[in-house]
Amino acid sequence: MIKFWKKRLQNPISTKNLEFDDELKEIKKELKSVIAKRFAGSLAIRMVSSGSCNACEAECNALSNPYYDLERLGIHFVASPRHADVMLLSGVVSINMYHHVLDAYHQMPQPAYIITLGDCPLLEGTFKQNFAIKGAKSLNLPISHHIQGCPPEPKEIIKGLLEFIKNPKDF
Repeated sequence: MIKFWKKRLQNPISTKNLEFDDELKEIKKELKSVIAKRFAGSLAIRMVSSGSCNACEAECNALSNPYYDLERLGIHFVASPRHADVMLLSGVVSINMYHHVLDAYHQMPQPAYIITLGDCPLLEGTFKQNFAIKGAKSLNLPISHHIQGCPPEPKEIIKGLLEFIKNPKDF
């Protein structure tokens, strides 16, 4: 046991990834400046889970931890669609959630944007079309951007938000 602790003290575990940290720092800097221009410094996101496995939601929760810290960049998750600029839609859009997603979209102030998150909304993931699943395309709503992955990592979500905000055809 003494050998173990001597070795541990000489070579501590390093959880830092310097290349990733530098890249993330640049992405955050760019994202903050673009949000300041397009959304007057504050982007409000309403997360809507429409029949997902909650993996995408867990990754979005990670965006609020001190490592990613989206609040510092001006991105806030809000509880009401009436306060949201963007709807972040995850899940397969089940029959039971279909009308709730439509209601949430219609309660958002216009112009309202939808970003789909993960492979499920496009029915590319584990769940396929069946009697209980409608899919995001059945909503007939304008989907502005899609962030791919099952589930997408927090870094990919941040990159996807940056791509959405930088894309002039969305605004």
